[in-house]
Amino acid sequence: MEKITSFTIDHLKLLPGLYVSRKDIKNGVVVTTFDMRITAPNREPVIDVPALHTIEHLAATYLRNSSFKDDVVYFGPMGCRTGCYLVMFGDLTSNDVYDKIIALCDFIIDFEGEIPGAKPEECGNFSEQNLNMAKFYIKKYKTELIENKRLIYP
Repeated sequence: MEKITSFTIDHLKLLPGLYVSRKDIKNGVVVTTFDMRITAPNREPVIDVPALHTIEHLAATYLRNSSFKDDVVYFGPMGCRTGCYLVMFGDLTSNDVYDKIIALCDFIIDFEGEIPGAKPEECGNFSEQNLNMAKFYIKKYKTELIENKRLIYP
């Protein structure tokens, strides 16, 4: 069986950053998948589930209400819990979405109040949320992006 692209990246060298994970083309339509790597795989603790769940709820809400919402296909957590995937229409680079990701981080960092979609009728695991830890991880991630501007795989 063919190894999928993400398993060919040396996760022992992968650092937090914003990377193009893959590009898919079908019938002339390009879809770009971004790897928002929040923690260093196998070297830092993974993101705890409640924080990652809150990041997912807030990021999805922000993206689906943004001026570029029609370009967003999907946002969600990685199974390994070291980051999230953002999937967008278009032949894009990390530089193309950098400012959008910084704005997304600011939205999460500044968010106060009830977490969108965190009611039993809206979410299958509504009570497992942690806004304070979500902010902690996103502040760390934003600092990595601004200070190191990691936009390509090492």
